[in-house]
Amino acid sequence: MTLLDLAVMAAYLAGMPLLAVLLSGRQSSTAAYLEGGHDLPWWALCLSMVATETSTLTVISVPGVAFGNGMVFVGLALGYLLGRAIVAWKFLPLYTNGQMLSAYDYLGQRFGGAMQRAVSATFLGTRVLAEAVRLFAGMLPLTAMLAATHITIPRSLLLIGIVGVTLFYTLCGGLRAVVWSDAIQFCLYLGGAAVCFGLLWQDMPPQVVSILHQAGKFALFSHGTSPFSSAFTPLAAVGGGALMTLASHGTDQLMVQRVLAARSLREARLALMGSAVGVAALFALLSGVGVLLWVHHGQVALQATGLSSPDAVFPDYIVHDLPSGLRGLLVAAILAATMGSLSSTLSAMTAATVGDFPALCARLARVCKLGPLALARALTVLWAVALVGGSLLFAQSSQSAVLLGLSIAACSYGPMLGTFLAGMAVPSARATELLPAFCATVPLVLCAMLILHPGGHAVAFPWLILLGMVLLCVFTLTLRGVRKVLSSPHR
Repeated sequence: MTLLDLAVMAAYLAGMPLLAVLLSGRQSSTAAYLEGGHDLPWWALCLSMVATETSTLTVISVPGVAFGNGMVFVGLALGYLLGRAIVAWKFLPLYTNGQMLSAYDYLGQRFGGAMQRAVSATFLGTRVLAEAVRLFAGMLPLTAMLAATHITIPRSLLLIGIVGVTLFYTLCGGLRAVVWSDAIQFCLYLGGAAVCFGLLWQDMPPQVVSILHQAGKFALFSHGTSPFSSAFTPLAAVGGGALMTLASHGTDQLMVQRVLAARSLREARLALMGSAVGVAALFALLSGVGVLLWVHHGQVALQATGLSSPDAVFPDYIVHDLPSGLRGLLVAAILAATMGSLSSTLSAMTAATVGDFPALCARLARVCKLGPLALARALTVLWAVALVGGSLLFAQSSQSAVLLGLSIAACSYGPMLGTFLAGMAVPSARATELLPAFCATVPLVLCAMLILHPGGHAVAFPWLILLGMVLLCVFTLTLRGVRKVLSSPHR
């Protein structure tokens, strides 16, 4: 790492937070801190949504997946587009018709406070785990660069430094700062990926397109693999991707918070559907980098490169092949992705805590003698500490980090989506059946993720979502049947 690299990274880490705070303005109330004032433009919400959804796991993992499997993430984006269309026209009216701080306010109105708190607590718990994976993944390129120049800094200090910078602008500017910083950061790592693609393309042989075509690297789906262990078969990618988006953008506070900040239902739909185009473009660009890296490495399997995991493919290129200055910019882009997802998570988790646990927050405010805005900021700090602790406990895995992170999130997405759909489409659904069914389903899906390995591979995340929905339905119908039997006068 050269002084120029360090200067580029330092300039970014100093300038971006200040710019985000400047754009956000002064936050004088809890509503402004957590809701953004409902006057942010749809295109900024769109870029923020893409930055939140993709993050570090996408930037470093998608090229690694493409290295071995081609353009399969572009096929997954087709499912994302289908899912967003359903969310835009069926779910968004639920959130824009009233004043909601959390996505789970709808469940409170439909089924009562106990259901709202149970689903929100599940979101908070699984989000800590999933974001811990993101934080760990964000450390890979930086630690690789430091190691290459014989600079040793404990990973804990790196984590604390990145979280500290992110926490600064999140606390100062609230959701507005999160949205504007996300927009800036997304443009940075999109541009960085484009530069890498251009540099790689310049070094490619003239017959590169033919080479990639013959190797099947342009395929949008995986064929000949187990349908339960691969997320990239046609059914898993389109159907599972649609389910994933229904759950993430229709029921997950991390994404719904952007929708709640829109000026109107029309702008919320523009932001949501625009994000589908942004995600597809980013997936295509990063996958293009991955397949070109496969040619760059001599068209060999990952094991022959000496790299430890798919997630090391792109960071290794950044460290060893990019010129000074540009290398620092790309590491800054990786840090941007880390900080973007982290700030969004902190804001969403704080909003869910304040909106879904008002009695607990009121007691904390009285005990700590804090006003509403000060309490919201204190909760943001507490969640930041929890995320750092979770990341320090995360051990490196040979599995792609993007797939691991998606699997963790999918464990709650199925039961959450099933609960929302029951509230929307089943007038007779009651919390007395759904609540215990939900509480039983989530741990079972977590166990399935850890235990079930068809063909020696972990269950693909789209099937975990479907499993959660099926189990919730089975448990709910069973409880309803038991209740009817017990209440029957002829029993």
